[in-house]
Parts: sequence; structure tokens; C-alpha cells
Amino acid sequence: RVAAVLGGVLLPAAARAQAERLAGRLDERTRVAVAAVVDSARAAGVPADPLVNKALEGASKGADGARIVTAVRALAGDLTRARAALGGSATDAELVAGAAALRAGATPAFVERLRGEYPRAPLVVPLAVMADLVARGVPADTAARSVLALARAGVREAELVAFRQSVERDIALGAPAGAAAALRVNAAERDLANTLSGQPPSSQPPRPRKP
Repeated sequence: RVAAVLGGVLLPAAARAQAERLAGRLDERTRVAVAAVVDSARAAGVPADPLVNKALEGASKGADGARIVTAVRALAGDLTRARAALGGSATDAELVAGAAALRAGATPAFVERLRGEYPRAPLVVPLAVMADLVARGVPADTAARSVLALARAGVREAELVAFRQSVERDIALGAPAGAAAALRVNAAERDLANTLSGQPPSSQPPRPRKP
């Protein structure tokens, strides 16, 4: 009962704070439309702050009201899909990272599998790595398979970040994005297998050549 009362007090306070952030930054018609999306998302258990931030970002860039509302609605949809894939226990940061991965081309099935394959919560880093790889030109399905393969191999967050950086370096040197990711995954899996068996890590994989 106490939790319910506190929730009733804090939720309107949060809503008022978000409304104040939008006031003066959006025209009234846009503000009302964005507020409606935010209210619906909040009722569905989706974090509202990323939606408010998206609207303010659009206003800062001079986007018109229609584009701002469209962008906020799209993000709300991505966050809702991320919530469905990650489950009710997902943190706000995981939902934002999951939404970014979905926008990058990940499937809800990938996000669900990652929850089971990567026991080290939270999932922010592996989801962000997947989205970053796509941003660098790696096909979405290749990026998803790479992250899942590394998750199954038991890599840690720092190793995932190092993998992404290695792929980015290879791409910057002219390697095809998909081939760079595949080679680096194979090398990481070999190194982990060698470590578990007590053998020294393998040498760096050859960088894929330009076609």
C-alpha cells in the first residue's frame, strides 16, 4: 500500500518535470502530441526520458513538429519492442540499447537469444556493440551472429569492446566490413579456447583484403 501511494506521488511529479522540459521548446500542437506518446509509453512500462530527449533533440536541430512527433513515435515503438524482447526486468539503459540495436536491424529474436546467451547482466554493451558494428558497415545479420558467438564463448564487456575496436581498425584499413567481423570473431573464439586449455593466444588474424 505504501509503495502504491509513493508511486502515485512520484509518477505525477516525474510527468510534470518532463512536461516542463518540453514547455517552451515545442509549439503547443507538437508538445501535446509528444506528451500523448510519452503518456502512452509510460503506461506500457516504457521509460519516458528517452522520448523527451528525442523530442528536445529534434527541437535543437530545428526539425518541424511533424518530424519530431514521428521520431518520438518511432522510438516509442522500438522501446516497446525492446521491452517485449528483454522482459520486464530490463533496465532503462538496456531498453535504450535494445531499441538502438533493433533500429540497426537486429531482430527481436536476436535480443531474446542474447538475454539467454550472455549471463553477465546488463546487456548494454553487447547490444551497443551490435549497433556500432552496423553503423560501421557490418551487415546486421553478421553483426548479430558475431555478438551471439562471442556471448556464447563467454567474453566479458572489455573483450566485446576490444573486438569492436579491432573490427573498426580493420575496416579503416580497407577491409570489407563483414569479412573483418567474421575473421575477428574466429580469432577471439580461438584465443578463448586456447586460454581455457592453457595454451598461449593465437597470433593476430590476417586482415581481409579488399575485393
